[in-house]
Amino acid sequence: MFTKVPNFIQRFFPNIIWRKKTCEKKIWLTFDDGPEEEVTEFILETLKKLNIKASFFLIGNNIKEYPELTKEIIKEGHIVGNHSYSHLNGFKSKNEEYIFDIELGQKLINEKLVEMGITNKIKIFRPPYGRILPRQIKSLRENYKIVMWDVFSWDFKKNISSEKIYNNVIDNVVEGSILVFHNNNKSLNNLKLTLEDTLVKLKEKGFVFSTTW
Repeated sequence: MFTKVPNFIQRFFPNIIWRKKTCEKKIWLTFDDGPEEEVTEFILETLKKLNIKASFFLIGNNIKEYPELTKEIIKEGHIVGNHSYSHLNGFKSKNEEYIFDIELGQKLINEKLVEMGITNKIKIFRPPYGRILPRQIKSLRENYKIVMWDVFSWDFKKNISSEKIYNNVIDNVVEGSILVFHNNNKSLNNLKLTLEDTLVKLKEKGFVFSTTW
């Protein structure tokens, strides 16, 4: 897996959003998985402190377990995206099973948005593990914007240093970059060490954070 997704891979899958087209210093901050206790709360506190909005790609199972955390993400003005219901690997899933799992996750997201008074529902989907087959893309692209990334922090990786996570992001971000951090307990300790410093540095470099998909 790459920290910076090569251009040839991005060109090979033109129906997927890898990076946003912009001439401005805008970047898209995203968090995968969750919601989960402690880590989601920490992320929300950090983002609120720095006045940054992000996009959270949530797992349906976790939404079901932590409905109030899901509503807190929405209440704070962040975007909620679909990361499937049960985090299926597209490479190992039958097409019908995969699509059904995604729709189940979207149903829970829609319910929470309606509860929070939001009717303009953005349907964005990020494949778990970043693994999706062409036939799955074809089945989804009419109803969803499929969002990958071009900068991967590796914040969940065991034995990775905080300096490495920081540099993975800072050294690779450009205008339009989509950054991935993780909203799970595997990443919590690393996020506590790196998230705020990384985001502060990005702001110092003149980047602004967008949630417009």
